[in-house]
Amino acid sequence: MSNIKYLGKKLFVEKSSVANIIKKNKTPFYLYSEKQLKENYYNFEKIFKKINPLICFSAKANSNLKVLRILGKIGSGVDVVSGGELLKALKAGIKPNKIVFSGVGKSEEELRLAIKKKILLINLESESEALLVNSIAKKLKKRVSVGFRLNPNVDAKTHKNISTGKAENKFGISIQNFSDFYKKNILKNVSIDALSVHIGSQILSDVPYKKTLKILSKLINNLKIKLKYVDLGGGFGISYSSKEKAINLKKYAKLVYNFKRKISCNIIFEPGRSLVGDVGILVTKIQYIKKGKNKDFVILDAGMNDFMRPALYNALHEIIPIIKNNKKSKSVLEFVGPICETTCKFNKYKKYQQILENDFVAITNVGAYGSSLSSNYNTKPLIAEILIAKNKFSIIKKRQDLLKLIKF
Repeated sequence: MSNIKYLGKKLFVEKSSVANIIKKNKTPFYLYSEKQLKENYYNFEKIFKKINPLICFSAKANSNLKVLRILGKIGSGVDVVSGGELLKALKAGIKPNKIVFSGVGKSEEELRLAIKKKILLINLESESEALLVNSIAKKLKKRVSVGFRLNPNVDAKTHKNISTGKAENKFGISIQNFSDFYKKNILKNVSIDALSVHIGSQILSDVPYKKTLKILSKLINNLKIKLKYVDLGGGFGISYSSKEKAINLKKYAKLVYNFKRKISCNIIFEPGRSLVGDVGILVTKIQYIKKGKNKDFVILDAGMNDFMRPALYNALHEIIPIIKNNKKSKSVLEFVGPICETTCKFNKYKKYQQILENDFVAITNVGAYGSSLSSNYNTKPLIAEILIAKNKFSIIKKRQDLLKLIKF
């Protein structure tokens, strides 16, 4: 988050004062740094340079059209998980040969769309889906390039709600089931060009990845399958606080380099939060401060409808003041939102600075799974998204109009 920092006592995004942006925009709103986004992409690209992978940004992390356009212009492809995300990627200018379609429950309509748009790869997640794609391809008189997403039964050591590579998870096909299905050789209208894995999200160690690469290597050798691609997914964890250390991508890059040398095919990555996580903050106003028994409640105008991660995953994001002072609060402060749910809360501090009603704070590292997880719960309008580019701000998604929201 090097482009989101204090200059003196005021918080800046790049060279723009957040306090000045607040004067012109109603809170809450998301605020992104284009410079940070580009730096993250180029850094990822540099780390994996020897591998020369196709980088397909995971649109579910942040599907704002402007974000997709920025990444597309500097070389990124996109990983999508719905027909809507596919259409968004195309609208953002992403070339079809840089789009990968994943997801456990693609509809026939979505599969037809992907085939007609001639995207690079459809990652299949079940035998039934494979047979459906084969049938669609036959009717359309096309040969479709597909991959099979495997479930390697590897524990990614992450939050249970974002673990996707264990046998108990709904994602992918088991190694044994895929082996049996592949040997039947019944898919006459598809070309199995890839194998895919994605074992989870916010993974902080390379150990689960190492286990997965070993399983993949063994399977490819046993089946003597010739592939164009191996899609290794994403899930690369970032640091949300001083207690968390981001995954060592350089160490992982060495593992993938050795893997690629053995199997001789192209590598696809699907990074999401590692590209956009630290790109954004959620700027919010302190509406009320309410005395409690053992703590004071700091009630913000942003809620779980705007930012779901804390409620969904018990995720803790640092909350920082827009303007710092040197005075310390004597009370324990819990930052909460206005939504009528006990889980609408963000973080708690024993030694926060003194704050007042109508002050402003920022929830940090919200570029991933922030706006994309937001909703209209409690009939709240979706909030604006603002981008700082070349030290000027622009609204890249307008705040939803309440009257239009309730119009029948």
